[in-house]
Amino acid sequence: MQAIDQSIQVAVNQWLNGNYDEKTKAEIQNLIDINSISDLTDSFYKSLEFGTGGLRGIMGAGSNRINKYTIGTATQGLANFLNQKYKGEKISVAIAHDSRNNSDVFANITADVFSANGIHVYFFKALRPTPELSFAVRHFGCKSGVMLTASHNPKEYNGYKAYGDDGGQFTSPDDKLVIDEVNKIKSIDEVKFNRIDSNVELIGEEIDKLYLDGITALSMSPDAIKRQHDLKIVYSPIHGTGITLVPKALAQFGFTNVTVVEEQSEPDGNFPTVVYPNPEEKEALTLAMKKAKEIDADLVMATDPDADRVGIAVKDNDGEWLLLNGNQTGSLLINYILSAWQEKGKLTGNEYVVSTIVTTSLIKAICDAKNVEYFNTLTGFKWIGQIITQLKGKKTFIAGGEESYGYLIGDLVRDKDAVVSAAFIAEMTAYYKDKGNSLYDALLDTYVEFGFYKEDLVSLTKKGKTGAEEIKAMMEKFRNNPPASLGGSKVAILKDYELSQETDLTSGKVTKLDYPASDVLQFITADGSIVSARPSGTEPKIKFYCSVNAPLADRKDFAEVNKKLNEKITAVMADLQA
Repeated sequence: MQAIDQSIQVAVNQWLNGNYDEKTKAEIQNLIDINSISDLTDSFYKSLEFGTGGLRGIMGAGSNRINKYTIGTATQGLANFLNQKYKGEKISVAIAHDSRNNSDVFANITADVFSANGIHVYFFKALRPTPELSFAVRHFGCKSGVMLTASHNPKEYNGYKAYGDDGGQFTSPDDKLVIDEVNKIKSIDEVKFNRIDSNVELIGEEIDKLYLDGITALSMSPDAIKRQHDLKIVYSPIHGTGITLVPKALAQFGFTNVTVVEEQSEPDGNFPTVVYPNPEEKEALTLAMKKAKEIDADLVMATDPDADRVGIAVKDNDGEWLLLNGNQTGSLLINYILSAWQEKGKLTGNEYVVSTIVTTSLIKAICDAKNVEYFNTLTGFKWIGQIITQLKGKKTFIAGGEESYGYLIGDLVRDKDAVVSAAFIAEMTAYYKDKGNSLYDALLDTYVEFGFYKEDLVSLTKKGKTGAEEIKAMMEKFRNNPPASLGGSKVAILKDYELSQETDLTSGKVTKLDYPASDVLQFITADGSIVSARPSGTEPKIKFYCSVNAPLADRKDFAEVNKKLNEKITAVMADLQA
């Protein structure tokens, strides 16, 4: 047998000889028998890290995989944290799961461990979207919540999203304290797996009603919906949880002509009709677009497996279907909602909008033009949720969004929410159609009014131990040797969020960035182009976000300006990789 690293062999032996079930041991022994050194290495070279958002990884046996034991350890650590922080108080948590393979199994294991630790569990008896879990945490006054999901990752993955008492994912200092408690657990024997049934309470439809009623109360254009109720909408849940609530939300808003993509309507963790169950991927919307062409629809929407992200497609002025990216949809949504508030005289100067540092600057331009306060956060919706919690009772949150297809309208939850977003995207489409415009027209008008901002994202996948090392080396290279120019324009500013500092590369002046430390670099050129480099926190990827902009004087100039901006992005990205 090929030699295996000694530290990995120690971990393998611990699992083979420890208090693990026979199925798990057999899976490990099989990897040994077939001499699969690479699989053994990836499965055991580290313990799956409980990060600030929880766990995410490939399912299988081993310390670096999602399985009964890594889920149990995470839950025991979280339970220990809760029992220390809220000592003497009644502690409850909410648990939900998506349609992935084993999500229901892992949800039950999570309930087992919480209940065995004396914590009351509100347990969704069937699959539900992530935002409804956040809503339930807030509704029941829970101290925490857990969603079993790997969001839009491939079918081999699963994960564990941990939430705090505000319904948002943990932020400082609690995120690190939870991680510390998880890391303190050195043996599986410390995990309490024996469920106490009296501590587990099933929930379901009654929470659906409260949540949907709350969403419906946010509607801004009910009259336009009445006139456009038969708007042709095609919707796909891509085999996920969206099927439980999105059609109901659309019906409750007043839409009567919704076609669900039948081939993708059944929850299925194998995601049989797609390569990736990700609405960011064009391929995932193939069936929805086909249906839209068949029935000459007005709008296409698709949600990811846990229904916190939504992708859309609209018809351009030549009748061709066009997939919008997350920046375009987010900008359209926020411009529509602010316009609707403005028309109703609801903007008092106390409202605000939030997006992230890698999301389009068009959202800030819209807010500035409408005198609405704008906040910018690190990547990850938990930071948007944190601002909503901090400002509750002081200012009014209208909406927030990030480029990765996640948006939130209203403050019913503290995470991105594809259910409320789908309802508002449909409402927005009805609003513009009522005025004789398509969503495509509205997008062009947004560019004319506020500037044409165009973004692109390049993701490089680097799997396993060597991949993680490659990503780290790339970030070190950019940090130590930033590019002098990008796309023909001098790099004027370097923002290093890990060092929390901004450097003016012309004067050398360094100023402090008021954000928590995060491994992100931003290069800002003299002409206003922005490139951000960021290792993904949830996937084995490094992501490069590029944003360029130019004025758009008239709709008819769109094709010409779009071509120039595409050329600019190509030049910027070529310089970055030189």
